[in-house]
Amino acid sequence: MATFVNKLTVHGDHETFLAVRNRLTAYMAAQPGYVGHQHLRRLGEGHVYLEIATWHDAAAHRTAFATQGFQQLLAELRPLVSAEPGMYEPVDAQDQAGPEAAGVR
Repeated sequence: MATFVNKLTVHGDHETFLAVRNRLTAYMAAQPGYVGHQHLRRLGEGHVYLEIATWHDAAAHRTAFATQGFQQLLAELRPLVSAEPGMYEPVDAQDQAGPEAAGVR
């Protein structure tokens, strides 16, 4: 499993953002390898969202991301938000040596 996490900060029209986001979610939900998603809004900051989507693997997400349909919807979203996307994988507790082991401080 792979998890896509995207922090979205809305700078454009909020209603337009929600409409585009809903179309993007519906589009991705129909793609092979899609498992599910969740949208979260930061308490006290209604313009900051987290999108969390689970995929069978990162390759399935990359394939869906590269489609023309997704790229067209993404072009509608870009003027409305700043985004901080990333793909994550599960880590077992015994595998976590801490950020210093990975060179992060």
